[in-house]
Amino acid sequence: MLSTAQDTPRTQGILSYMAPNGWLWVLTLDFYPALAAFMLPWSTSAVSVLIVLWLGAIIPTIQPRPFWTSVKRPESLLPLVFFALALVGMLWADAPWAVRLQGLYPVSKLLVIPLLLYHFSRSRRASWVFVAFLASCALLMGFSWVIYFVPGLKFTATETAGVPVNNYIDQSQEFALCLFATAPLLLMLLERKRWIAALGCGVLLLGFFCDMMFVVIARTAFVYMPVLLALFAARYFRPKEAAGFLAAALTIVVLVGLASPYVRHRVQWIVHDANLRAHTDLATSDGERMAYWRTSVRSIEAAPVFGHGTGSTKPLFEREAAGKTGEWANLIRNPHNQTLYVAIQWGLLGCIVLYAMWYFHLALFLGRSLVAWIGLVVIVQNFASSLVNSHLFDFHEGWIYVLGVGVAGGMIAARRNEPNDALAKAPSSSGI
Repeated sequence: MLSTAQDTPRTQGILSYMAPNGWLWVLTLDFYPALAAFMLPWSTSAVSVLIVLWLGAIIPTIQPRPFWTSVKRPESLLPLVFFALALVGMLWADAPWAVRLQGLYPVSKLLVIPLLLYHFSRSRRASWVFVAFLASCALLMGFSWVIYFVPGLKFTATETAGVPVNNYIDQSQEFALCLFATAPLLLMLLERKRWIAALGCGVLLLGFFCDMMFVVIARTAFVYMPVLLALFAARYFRPKEAAGFLAAALTIVVLVGLASPYVRHRVQWIVHDANLRAHTDLATSDGERMAYWRTSVRSIEAAPVFGHGTGSTKPLFEREAAGKTGEWANLIRNPHNQTLYVAIQWGLLGCIVLYAMWYFHLALFLGRSLVAWIGLVVIVQNFASSLVNSHLFDFHEGWIYVLGVGVAGGMIAARRNEPNDALAKAPSSSGI
């Protein structure tokens, strides 16, 4: 009897840790997003499973009043409005319901943003997500160099040398994000004269940069990297210093590009594609993109206000490919421009919601902290790359946006609300 009486409080203590808002349960709420960020460069299925597990874990911990206060803010509300528009847009789409559901799926990830913003405004472990993503990309970069020199070690079939998993577009997006998001850390370490740490950080950044310059780089990077470079100079240097920094950086990039056989070949191939597009009917990458854009504009003109409904891009481009041969006959559903992708399905109304969401997310990160800089880089990179792709709706780039905005935005909200927010003293934030 004495043993039973002693075991009962111990058992109850263990169960209290595992209960919603208990220490172990709250730990999983921070651990799952960090693990999802770590797995993002490597596996789509693992990320999907981890996000589902996280959603199941966070729902019992939601406190209605604070959550409602958080959701009413535009950075949380607009992703929900976007999804609601896509959901209602299924009603007027002229496509099978299976196709409409496929059109809804890319938008559904936006539902996670309000939950991330809410949770990480309470959590003190948000940095885990960024550290996990950086560590994972560092491992990917290291393995990229290994298989570049020893191709036989590649364990998956990818189209490009030096790309261990997925594709070179995703890899370039991830490496460029790490390069620019971590660059201020190097400046901080140098300012504090922490030379060893600065050396390690510099080597890591150099690894990302050289991998993109000598191993593989997406053409999309030529769109967003100059923008991010100018933004970095404007944020971290005085005007005269910024001009000198940009001149030096561009000089280094040009010299390294001239020294890189890969970059020279990449530029020559871009010029070759442009000549083919101008003088032949061959389906070059740029030529296909221009054709998709022309088709998209014609479709938008037919339904400019509300669009053709959720999932309507698939039948549109299938009709466009009918009767054609070769590359022109490829069946796609992505016009390779985020604005056109949205306008086809939901018209001007959808574009207003899209740009309002981008604007209010951008407004979250106008501060001077490292967290604000990371969020800013995530949004600017997504916006710039979405000029020539539909990266908000793509898996890897879309989840980078969702995790980046949700976690960094939650950290900003925590600092904004810390002086007088009751959430700071809630059980779920203690010890985090």
